[in-house]
Amino acid sequence: MSDLKVLNFMGHRKTLAVASLVLILVSLGSLAVRGLNFGLDFTGGAQIEVGYEEPADVEVIRNTLNGAGYRDVVVQYFGNNTDVLIRMQEDNNPRLGDEVLALLSETRNDVELRRNEFVGPQVGEELRENGGIGMLVALGVVMVYIALRFQFKFAVGAVAALVHDVVIVLGFFSITQMAFDLTVLAAILAVIGYSLNDTIVVADRIRENFRMVRRDETDYLINLSLTQTLGRTLITSLTTLLVLVALGIFGGELIFGFAMALSVGVLVGTYSSVYVSANVLMALDLTKQDLMPPEKSDDPEEEDIPAWLTDVDGDETSKEKS
Repeated sequence: MSDLKVLNFMGHRKTLAVASLVLILVSLGSLAVRGLNFGLDFTGGAQIEVGYEEPADVEVIRNTLNGAGYRDVVVQYFGNNTDVLIRMQEDNNPRLGDEVLALLSETRNDVELRRNEFVGPQVGEELRENGGIGMLVALGVVMVYIALRFQFKFAVGAVAALVHDVVIVLGFFSITQMAFDLTVLAAILAVIGYSLNDTIVVADRIRENFRMVRRDETDYLINLSLTQTLGRTLITSLTTLLVLVALGIFGGELIFGFAMALSVGVLVGTYSSVYVSANVLMALDLTKQDLMPPEKSDDPEEEDIPAWLTDVDGDETSKEKS
């Protein structure tokens, strides 16, 4: 440890705290003004499948339909490059498939209609409200778990980091007006798990150093912990991003939103593990006394208490009765 160069992460905490606050305010402002561009999974619409004898060009199909005045058209390959799935926000029109087929036949005559159906919204207003309540309950459970696993100040920092990450990812989709569908919602839930895991790794090292290192400066101990976990954090984030970039480039339009949401979430989650959760610990004045294990009782009359109720680290709290 003596050869380790401790990086001064907390020396820039105030500047980056302001940057985080600006990003959150911009995201909330965009969500309030522009909202999210909900996809067909949320709004419902038409779903049409067409087939070609030769490989199709989805860009040409998309431009043709947009030029004809159809709304929110999503065109993607369905299985291979001769099968195309078209989704658009239209009312339930039994003749819509024939209209689209006639329009596409003007550019190519090797197209045939294979399916025409109306897809109802899978996530209605009531389910969205229940999802929001469920998210708040999940954050509350996370706070209770981390408070028991570490200490209450760690719980506040972890939940602040999770809220920070989710708001910024939602703000990104609001600003760019990319389609927000069920795959993006799944990606946001994955971001919560990723960010929480990274935050717990950092918190565990902070607690260990607060107990083992013979220095009392909070900023030094947090900087030391962040420096020690930096390699692991960067390697995990970079390898995850490599996979997500590959999915975004080669996975097609179907999972592009998923890859983008996770990519933004991984970047923001890596940042928040360092400069949000740790920043909150500094603001709450974390001390060594906050992390000291409970003292053993010398009262022989006191009933033995299981270790998991007194020290989540599994420290022995009472000796076995002879």
